[in-house]
Amino acid sequence: MKKNWLVALITLLAVSVIVAGCGSKNNNSGSNSASGENKTVKVWFMGTSESVEPIAKMYEEKNPGVKVDVQAIPWDSAHDKLLTAVASKNGPDVIQMGTTWIPEFASAGALLDMAPYIEKYPELKTENFFDGAIQTTQYDGVTVGIPWYVETRGLFYRTDLLAEVGYPEGPKTWDELKDAGKKLAARGEGNYMMPVDAKDQNYLSMFAWQAGSDVIGSDRKPQFNQPEYVEAMNFLNSLYKENLVPPTDLDTVTGFKDGTVPMFISGPWMIQAVKEQNPEIDGKWTVKTLPANKNNKSLMGGSDLSIFKYSKNPEGAAKFIAYLSSEEAQLKFYETSNSLPALKTAWENEQFSDPMIAAFGKQLESAIPTPMVKEWEEVSQASVAAFERITVGGADVQAEMDALNEEANGILGK
Repeated sequence: MKKNWLVALITLLAVSVIVAGCGSKNNNSGSNSASGENKTVKVWFMGTSESVEPIAKMYEEKNPGVKVDVQAIPWDSAHDKLLTAVASKNGPDVIQMGTTWIPEFASAGALLDMAPYIEKYPELKTENFFDGAIQTTQYDGVTVGIPWYVETRGLFYRTDLLAEVGYPEGPKTWDELKDAGKKLAARGEGNYMMPVDAKDQNYLSMFAWQAGSDVIGSDRKPQFNQPEYVEAMNFLNSLYKENLVPPTDLDTVTGFKDGTVPMFISGPWMIQAVKEQNPEIDGKWTVKTLPANKNNKSLMGGSDLSIFKYSKNPEGAAKFIAYLSSEEAQLKFYETSNSLPALKTAWENEQFSDPMIAAFGKQLESAIPTPMVKEWEEVSQASVAAFERITVGGADVQAEMDALNEEANGILGK
C-alpha cells in the first residue's frame, strides 16, 4: 500500500486521537508498580498465539513481575491493523513485521531505530544472524528490526528420476538444469521439467540475482534492461518455448508424485506436505540448494521484530526481543511453529542435521531479500506483467525489458 494511503489514515484519525489523549493523560493501565514503571510488554504476532505464548511464559518466569501480553493476528488482516495502529499512534510495543513490509513502515517513521538496543544487548548483534536476514531489517541506512525467523527456496527433486537422466545429486548449474529438463521432458507427452509460475515475481528475482543482476541498484536505479536481467528472462522464457514447463493448473505435489514434474522450487514448508501427501515416494526425493549461474542466490523471507515508535515500553520491548533472539527462544519457536531460526548458532542443534532441512540452512547463506524499496510491490507487479507478455504473448524480451525499466523509473521517481 502506498505511503499516501497511510498519510490519509493518519489525517482521518488525528481528531479522534487528540480527543482520546485529552482524557487519558493520567492513565497508568500499562503499569503495575508503585513507581509507575511499565512492566507489561504488548506484543503483536502473526499466526496463532500457541506458537509464541510458551516463549512468553518462559520469559515471564525469568523476569518476575513482567507480563507479556501476546495478541495473535491473522496474516490476512495484519497489514491493515498495523496501518491503523500507526495512524492512531496506539498499538503494541513489539511488532512482528513481514520482511517485505519493512520499507513501507520504516519510511512512514513507524519503527524505532534499533541501534541503541543492539549496542546494549549482545543477543541483537548483526553478526549473530544470516546476512540476508539482516538486510531485511535495514532501511535508508537505519536498522529498524531484528531477524525473528527465516525461510528461503530450494530445489526439490526426485532422486530416482534425475538419476535416470544422469543427475543423481540433482543439477548444480543452469546448464545442467536445462539439460536435465530436456531429458525429463523427452520421456513423452505430459512430462516436464518443473513448474515456473510466470505470475510469481520471486522466480524472476532469484534467476536475475543468479545472472548477476541487483534488480534495483543501491542508487534506486532499476536494472531490468541490463544484460544480466535480460539473460535471466531469456533463460526462463526458453523453458516455456521448449515446452519444459507444465500448464499452470497442474498440481505440483501430485505431479511430483507421479513424476510428470520431477523438480520444483519451493520453501521448507513443502517438506511436510510432500511427506504427508506422497508417502509412496519416500526415499525417492530430497532437497538441495538452487542450481547456480554466476551464483546460486535465493530469496530471503521470514519475519522481523520491531519496536513500535509509539511504544509505551520501548526498554521492555528491547529486552524481550533480546530474549527472543537467544538460542533457547529460537529453538523453542522452531518447536512450536516449525519456523526456521534466524540465529546462525541455533543451526548447530542436532535437529537441523536432517539433510533436507540442512539444505535450506546452506541455502540461507546465499539468500537475500527483494529490493528494500517501499515501491517494490508496484515495481514487482509491473515485472510480472512484462514477463507474462513475453511467455504468453510472445513479446520480444529486450523490448519488454526496455519498457519495464522505463516504467520502473517512473514508479521510483527517477
